[in-house]
Amino acid sequence: MNLSKKQKVVSLLFISVVGLFLLSSCANKEVVDACLEGQTYNFWGGLLHGIIAPFDLIAMLFRDDVTVYAQNNNGAWYAFGFILGSGGWGILGSKSTSSKKRRRNN
Repeated sequence: MNLSKKQKVVSLLFISVVGLFLLSSCANKEVVDACLEGQTYNFWGGLLHGIIAPFDLIAMLFRDDVTVYAQNNNGAWYAFGFILGSGGWGILGSKSTSSKKRRRNN
């Protein structure tokens, strides 16, 4: 049985996806009940957490009790605030680089 190169690639890709799917079901379940007690974070909490996310990411390297994304949140509004807050870093960076490009061209 001769398979073409395209059929071999598709077969290998299919086997890889199925294998990844089967192995991903072996992950441990984390208990987060302690994280879900206390204050529930809303849009404003998500916005603040998005703004400080780069600093939290660095802190996560050295401490186990720091996370970037709050587990105890109210859902979509928290996520929307987080995206807006973390997106602000990219907007600030793009404005500074575009002004540098304009200065060079003039």
